[in-house]
Amino acid sequence: MEVPADRNYRRRYTAEMKIATWNVNGIRARQAQLCEWLERDRPDVVCLQELKAELSQVPEQCKLADYHAYWHCRRAYSGVSLHIRKGLLDAEPTFSHPEFDMESRIVQAELGKLVLASVYVPNGGKDYEAKLSFMTRLAAWAKRLHQEGRELVLCGDMNITLTEIDVHPKERKPGIIGQRPEERELFEALLGEHLVDVGRALDPDNPGLFTWWAPWRNMRQRNIGWRLDYILASPAVAARAASCVVLADFGTSDHAPVMMTAA
Repeated sequence: MEVPADRNYRRRYTAEMKIATWNVNGIRARQAQLCEWLERDRPDVVCLQELKAELSQVPEQCKLADYHAYWHCRRAYSGVSLHIRKGLLDAEPTFSHPEFDMESRIVQAELGKLVLASVYVPNGGKDYEAKLSFMTRLAAWAKRLHQEGRELVLCGDMNITLTEIDVHPKERKPGIIGQRPEERELFEALLGEHLVDVGRALDPDNPGLFTWWAPWRNMRQRNIGWRLDYILASPAVAARAASCVVLADFGTSDHAPVMMTAA
């Protein structure tokens, strides 16, 4: 995948690029699995969510010496990080987080005209209005980037099922948070005409495309789940995606990694 032209950020090679996201549900609990996964699949961009650790608590082996990194941490709760493989670009990425960030929930990197972001949307169980406000501001931020002529790849745990097909029939419950109409409307507003749900675009009719499973009654083994983790991309980026897969067989988090490969 080509980074949009910018004299300060040029790809050092033109091979495929892998962009991946994973809600680890505790970086310390998943440290060995994270290293195993990165060694196995070699993603160029890694977005992590729900770290549940301050920076001083992040295990050394997870600090990923091969990557430029931004850890946006919070003790025992929330937390996101963004990692970009060293040597991918001619210059180092510029990391920051948007002004609407709350509880260490979003970090972004600017690579010329391309913006990459790792996001962990509130689940809404403790403060539903805060979730709706976050989604509203997230959509406004994405729209503003589009109006500025930027391209965006937004990865992470949205804590919303976009449509009914994104929930197993046994898990569909009217009024439950994560499936409410107003949440889905805000998700649709985030997509607008300037973001593509890459996983669903490449696998539109798959009723078993889930990324999260409740940790009981063998829900994961039975694939009775929800799709909560997404890779969203500007149309020009999404058009270069060759695959976007859920790595449902990997890890002990209640979420599975999702990885997009683009030319």
